[in-house]
Amino acid sequence: MSPTAMGDEFHLLIVDDEPNIRSGLAKGLDKLVDRIETAGSVNEALDKFESGEYQLVIADVRLPGDRSGLELVSLLQQRKPGTTTILITAHGTVETAVEAMRRGAFDFITKPIDLNLIREQVAKAVDHHRLQSENRELKDRLAEAGEVAGIVGSCRALQDVLTQIRQVADTDATVLIHGESGTGKELIARAIHDLSDRSTGPFIAVNLGALPETLLESELFGHEKGSFTGASRRKPGCFEQSTGGTLFLDEITEIPAKSQVDLLRVLETGQYTRVGGEEAMESDARIVSATNRDIPQLVEDGTFREDLYYRLNIVPIEVPPLRQRREDIPLLADHFLTHFCKRHRREEKLIDPNAMEILCRSSWPGNVRQLRNVIERLVVTVPRTEISPNDLPAELAGKQSAPPSAAPVQSLAEVAEAAEKEAIEAALAANDFHREQTAKALGVSVRTLHYKMNRYGLH
Repeated sequence: MSPTAMGDEFHLLIVDDEPNIRSGLAKGLDKLVDRIETAGSVNEALDKFESGEYQLVIADVRLPGDRSGLELVSLLQQRKPGTTTILITAHGTVETAVEAMRRGAFDFITKPIDLNLIREQVAKAVDHHRLQSENRELKDRLAEAGEVAGIVGSCRALQDVLTQIRQVADTDATVLIHGESGTGKELIARAIHDLSDRSTGPFIAVNLGALPETLLESELFGHEKGSFTGASRRKPGCFEQSTGGTLFLDEITEIPAKSQVDLLRVLETGQYTRVGGEEAMESDARIVSATNRDIPQLVEDGTFREDLYYRLNIVPIEVPPLRQRREDIPLLADHFLTHFCKRHRREEKLIDPNAMEILCRSSWPGNVRQLRNVIERLVVTVPRTEISPNDLPAELAGKQSAPPSAAPVQSLAEVAEAAEKEAIEAALAANDFHREQTAKALGVSVRTLHYKMNRYGLH
């Protein structure tokens, strides 16, 4: 039976006015699909669609009556947009092929019919349908995964995190988020804020590891005018800015010893003083902090205060690394794919199963952030709608760059041909495979483009 995924059946409709061609194609393609039916005209084909669904239509361009195979393609694009069509004709011209592709045909094949070529194209159409089905299922799973404030995943470990977020959000309890770099700790802090009663207040995030010690106290607590050289005006600190909201202290373990004492005082008394000031300020900020380091070990080493650790660690949340939630990788990849296609105004793309398998096998030392960056790179650089294993960056598992000495020496002609092929592929993708527009963009005639496509096997 057909190799379609997700339990979908793949049905083929053959439309030709010659009974021998209909029966010959049906016999030759029987093992590639689940069901085959035939029709002798456009009207009969449309009647078939009224009572059934067909994922692929193979039709002759010249059909009896006043409707052609080209018109059938257009009608199916309007009425059944998910249908893939392959056109066959004994009178193949570049103009007809261009028109077929413009109307949305998957491929255009000339007679005499090469059954092996037809089989190849049907197999490609089956794979294309399977990818679309998998993509729809991923979107459905994504919708059912209980996405919270942009946090995507359905694995048990992440669902436990989401449960903790919901439980703690409507309180003012101090939260300490622990996880490797790139796991989305700030996203979790924002989710806690967004689901809390403080959601209408500010969310202020400060990376303590990025601040020099000389500026840290002023950044956190603010300063008075003239309190130090360059303090030309009063400046509110992060605690003051986050009044009524949430203050997220990222890389909390990077805070120096003196500032640890000051932070502990705020957590214990709810009060702080601006640098150079005397007035005690009241803190009304919910504190959420995060780290990727082992705080108990730092406490044991004497570099982090034990009493501060206990104050920060009222509600601990442990974020699992991506390698421990591999079942979420397809969901995340699809989520980022949709996001970046919209953001960069690219046609919606799919990741083929072999490429997805490589993504799921990879170790992802940079976690979700690394996956996000890889998907954005693929959206921007891959001209086709299907992302294959060859498109993936070499650093991923299963993809290793060959040493420079292993690269074969190419002649200038070979280099030029490779560049020309790549340029044509990119132009075709950028113009939605519209041959006339592609030829105009490349500055060549449609006939020249057709010749080049045949030469490089670009169908």
